[in-house]
Amino acid sequence: MCGRYTMSIPAETLAQHFGLEAVPDVAPRFNIAPTQAAAVVRLSTAHEVPVLDFLRWGLVPAWAKDASGAGRLINARAETAADKPSFRSAFRHRRCLVPADGFYEWRTEGGAKQPYRITRPDGAPIAFAGLWERWGKGDEPLETFTILTTAANAALQPLHDRMPVIVDPIDFALWLDPTATDPALVERLLVAPPDDALTYYPVGRAVNSVGNDDPSLVAPVIGS
Repeated sequence: MCGRYTMSIPAETLAQHFGLEAVPDVAPRFNIAPTQAAAVVRLSTAHEVPVLDFLRWGLVPAWAKDASGAGRLINARAETAADKPSFRSAFRHRRCLVPADGFYEWRTEGGAKQPYRITRPDGAPIAFAGLWERWGKGDEPLETFTILTTAANAALQPLHDRMPVIVDPIDFALWLDPTATDPALVERLLVAPPDDALTYYPVGRAVNSVGNDDPSLVAPVIGS
C-alpha cells in the first residue's frame, strides 16, 4: 500500500518533469498523510495541457452521501479499480499523476515497527498512478484522489506485499488521456517497476507522527 510519502522536488524540476507550462508554487513535503491536501497533475479542463492542482488525499466517490469515508480510500488496487463502484468512473475518465520523490513503509523488527523510505537510486521524481474525483454534495465541491497499488516487486517484498503503481514519463500522456476510456488501453501500465528501479533505507520513527514534516524525517538512521 502507500500511506505516507514525500514530495520535495524543486518547483522547476517538477515543471520540467511533468510538462507543466508554469512553475508551480509548491512547498517541499516530507510526510504527506491521508486527508491532507497534496499536489496532483491532471489535464486542464479543456484537456489540453497538464496542470498541477491540490486535492485531498482519500477519494470520495461522486455518489457518496457524505465525505466521512475519505480516509479509507487512500489506495485502490490496480487489479480491481476498473470494476469497483468507488473507482470505476474515475478510472475511465479522471486519471492523474501524483508527484513524489519517495514513500514510506514499515517493517516489524525486534518487536517494533521500523520505518523505511523508498526512493529512486538517483533521487529522480516519481509519478504515482492516481485517480481523482469531484464530490459536489457539500457547501462547495470537494476534489479528492487515491493512489493505485499493485503487487510489490521482489526488491520491496521484504517491506510490504503491495506498492504504488509508478508511471514512466513516456506513458504520462496515455495515463492522463481522458479519451482512453477502455481499461485495456492502460492496463499494461499497472505493474510493478523493475527490481532495480527503487531502493530503500531506514529512517527515524519521528515519521510515525503526521504532525512532523521537515527534512530530518528523510535522514538515514545510521547503524539500523
